[in-house]
Amino acid sequence: MRGRVATGGSFPEWIRSVIGLRNGADRSSDEIVGAIPAAIDEARDYGTALVGDITNTLATSALLADRRMAAVVFYELLGFPAADADRLIASALDVLKMMPAIGDVRHTIAPHAPYSVSPALFGRIRAALKQDPFARSSVHLGESEVEIEFLEGGTGALRAMLEEIGKWDPSWVAPGCGPVEYIDRMGFLDDRLLVVHGVQFGAGDLERIAQKGATLVTCPRGNIATGAGTPPVGEFFESGVRVAVGTDSLASVPDLNLFAELAEMRRLSPETPSRLLLEAATINGARALGFESEFGTIDAGKRDALIAVELDASFSSVEEQLVSGIDRSQIRWVSAP
Repeated sequence: MRGRVATGGSFPEWIRSVIGLRNGADRSSDEIVGAIPAAIDEARDYGTALVGDITNTLATSALLADRRMAAVVFYELLGFPAADADRLIASALDVLKMMPAIGDVRHTIAPHAPYSVSPALFGRIRAALKQDPFARSSVHLGESEVEIEFLEGGTGALRAMLEEIGKWDPSWVAPGCGPVEYIDRMGFLDDRLLVVHGVQFGAGDLERIAQKGATLVTCPRGNIATGAGTPPVGEFFESGVRVAVGTDSLASVPDLNLFAELAEMRRLSPETPSRLLLEAATINGARALGFESEFGTIDAGKRDALIAVELDASFSSVEEQLVSGIDRSQIRWVSAP
């Protein structure tokens, strides 16, 4: 989808564009099959050694293992009608049972978002996750203003879209609260959850996430491009919540360069210490994915997955230069994982 989804409009428009492309795609085409290894190689070229990959198909798993990219693959479920919950969770668990253990690729299940997953399905996913002491999960949360409108009153563009595609459930009652409180009421907010986006979070939301030990994954370039809004990066760090960094997908960003995300975070929050930004892109991501004993810092006993970055002598601070924009040509693997 790189370059095929219009950006700069509204978030609902972006979603509609993605749905249209997905529905019209031949999932077995050479173009799609070839895009997966190309994306993995691109992430590696930009210095990435560990990823959290959100998928609806599990098509990436074997290729991640083949290319020795450590990963947590989040098998994402969507289903707003409550009547579909039992069928969806049973099918997902059957699929995961058939997935072999492959290299450093771990699998788990995840709900998409409060506007696409029923409370019943949230509950089924939570119950399944409790059976696995390792399992992480993720959820798109607080991404756009229309999500807030939907949860507070059950109205707006997201309801209209659900009705249009035949997925609206008239039995659903709007919770009348924000997204963080909503998933917390359902018992879904804990220290194994990756809360993705958070563009619309306020101080109370961030405090609740920090108290529960969840990780907030910010994807600033993607948020701006999709019309979701500008994430309050400075407030994220000031709140004390654990922050990690994501690229979002190639439907919303031009590349999988995590250093470019750091540069955008620096632009949005010039007062945040560069050390904290670097931690968000290294050890915090490793902790969120359950790989902190192997990745994220240079320590005895951890993997020697190391890159060298060519720097500009005009910078007085190495850390500051690393969060100011690094391109692929400046990166060299010293010891690949």
